[in-house]
Amino acid sequence: MNNPFDYTPDAVCRKAFRELTARLEAMKKGGDAGEVRFCRELESGKMLGVLICRDADGAEQTLYAFSGQLGDGGFHFPGFVEPVFDYLQPDGYFKRKECEISRLNIEISRWEDGELSAARRDFEREDEKMRAEIARFKEQCRLSKLERMNRRTSGHADESELEAMTRQSQFEKAELHRRKKRSAAALEPWSTRLKEAQSCLDAMKERRKAESESLQRWLFSNFRLLNARGESKSLSEIFAGSVMQIPPSGAGECCAPKLLQAAYRRGWHPVAMAEYWYGAPKDGEVRLHGEHYPACRGKCRPVLGWMLQGLEIQPPLSDEGGVEAADEPKIIFENEWLCVVEKPAGMLSVPGKGRALSVQDWLTLRYGTDRMVKVAHRLDRDTSGLLVATFGAESYKTMQKLFALRRVKKIYVADLDGDYKLQGIPAEGRIELPLIPDLLDRPRQRVDYAEGKEAVTEYCFVGIAGGCSRVMFSPLTGRTHQLRVHSASASGLAMPIVGDPLYGLRTDGGTDRLHLHAHRLEFTFPLDDRSYRFESPVPF
Repeated sequence: MNNPFDYTPDAVCRKAFRELTARLEAMKKGGDAGEVRFCRELESGKMLGVLICRDADGAEQTLYAFSGQLGDGGFHFPGFVEPVFDYLQPDGYFKRKECEISRLNIEISRWEDGELSAARRDFEREDEKMRAEIARFKEQCRLSKLERMNRRTSGHADESELEAMTRQSQFEKAELHRRKKRSAAALEPWSTRLKEAQSCLDAMKERRKAESESLQRWLFSNFRLLNARGESKSLSEIFAGSVMQIPPSGAGECCAPKLLQAAYRRGWHPVAMAEYWYGAPKDGEVRLHGEHYPACRGKCRPVLGWMLQGLEIQPPLSDEGGVEAADEPKIIFENEWLCVVEKPAGMLSVPGKGRALSVQDWLTLRYGTDRMVKVAHRLDRDTSGLLVATFGAESYKTMQKLFALRRVKKIYVADLDGDYKLQGIPAEGRIELPLIPDLLDRPRQRVDYAEGKEAVTEYCFVGIAGGCSRVMFSPLTGRTHQLRVHSASASGLAMPIVGDPLYGLRTDGGTDRLHLHAHRLEFTFPLDDRSYRFESPVPF
């Protein structure tokens, strides 16, 4: 069977998906109300999966799945496999406990909006009133003190008057202390009421947390998954040995686990699998309608690591899902401070988890450890072009500071899938889409306006050929996959980079590399006060 984390769909899977999309189109146009509603929900964005199997007689069978749940139907819809564990039965344990937690949520909201809100409002009103009284007395004391100072400096006050002013000052200080004490005592009932109301709320929230965690533990313990040997494990057991330890929400509800579980239950042998995105992208992700994608690594790697046991699985197409480097790097400039390298596509900038040779490794082998050569910035594995490396700690820190202060001008050249003129995209402009790692599907990045880090790219289209648009990018920030996401995202240029294995059009192949090249670098280096400009010819 193909490797679900790195594969190209075979002809049978592609045919099965075409048949599924044709059926969905027919349902959307001529189906009943439930079918039309189901199709509309799919169009808001869902992963669909197909699994080709052999039954006990050796006949080919096809299974279909959608990820998660949909609308009123929950996990069920004719023509798609059943869930691994249907915990949404109306009279089942999960729904009953969920209703109890929902009632507790309503109780918490009512308490927050009712008793707690009233207690806080009353406390703040009394507190403000007492603070105002103290403030007025302080102002009286200030004016009195000013008057005494003026009288003292005039030189007309006799001894008895000076003593009287001293007694007045002492009285005012003592009276301020007494007033603060009386105010605190008067405020105590309102403070006590507020504390009791907050304590009741905290207790309710603790109860809700305990109930939710208990229900989650029940779900993870009862959510059991099979493997090809007929063995069974719960989600809790599967994730106990993983880095995450606790299953993330929705684990086991993706297409791949559903499909494999359905095949094992029927006694069928899985042969080939593919997962496709259907509809609009969601939650800032870059997903293209009709494109196949690997299984997610956060939720599915531990689950499939168990479920695939007993099957013979093809190895990954490559170490990290990209092309292998066809050439070695090339040094195009070198002096005592730095060197500039042309990195080939398919080569890591710095060492990764595998054994593949990186540019950093290559430079160390070339120059030895004595020169302390170090790559000063990075390019994606699949991106080719110019990299700066430095010799020694001082040069490295200086170069890092230039990048941090955005004093290195970088120009990339890319080919995008599509004609920017036909799509009405301005010939030049600026893209500002904050990015954040997709923690459940690394190394993918997604757009996130709430928590993402600033990512800014300026662009200028320079030509159109063969249905593709050539563009020059000038990134003002250096986020992971910035140019790739800014190109492919519907909020960016909505045209993925040609050959992008993560965010691009991949069903038809047609290229053996990502069409993104670090073409030009410009900077002034403070240690020798020289201005540098380097260019590398575009190799595609």
